[in-house]
Amino acid sequence: MQNKFMKAMDFRHACKAFDETKKIPDETMRYILEAGHKSPSSFGQEGWKFLVITNEALKAKLRPVCWNQVQITSCSHLVVILTAIEDLRPSSGTPAKRFGRRPLSPEQIQGYIDLYGGFLADTLSSDEKTCAWGARQCYIALANMMTAAAYEEIDSCPIEGFEKAKVEEILGLDTSKYQVAVLVPFGYRINPQSEQIRLPFEEVVEFID
Repeated sequence: MQNKFMKAMDFRHACKAFDETKKIPDETMRYILEAGHKSPSSFGQEGWKFLVITNEALKAKLRPVCWNQVQITSCSHLVVILTAIEDLRPSSGTPAKRFGRRPLSPEQIQGYIDLYGGFLADTLSSDEKTCAWGARQCYIALANMMTAAAYEEIDSCPIEGFEKAKVEEILGLDTSKYQVAVLVPFGYRINPQSEQIRLPFEEVVEFID
């Protein structure tokens, strides 16, 4: 018998239009966001922030710089996932605070900071590189939120088609601190789901003994 998780995976698709008359209950939306909040991240840094937009005027303002995609305005909740920039760097002191949440000695914390800073020295050397690395963490949270939504029979659509600088300007972001990684609208489909098309399992998965 197919389990509930796989049913959610079959239910999920990139919804292209939402029913504007239906709104996600607050409790359910919090459940979806909690799935993102509890997601894993490299070195446990949680270098993200989730902007939850329900303001219709703001969604309308964002739509033209998001390739005029109807999902932006027809959705119940538009979530803009931001990646941290400054806080991911050891010099900010934030990584030390994150490591310090564990029962570690000062020497152990310093060891983690040295490992973190050394491993990511080039990756964190510019805002552009930091954004690219941070966005990869954000996609873990993105996937978990979409799956949590599908489990509740709520639709979503990951959106990379947007003018990054203009979205950040509209949202009034200080891009030295946060930058936009990806957008994901949530809501209820208004049209039947299209057929899910995937490559054969055997073509995608290779077992190495």
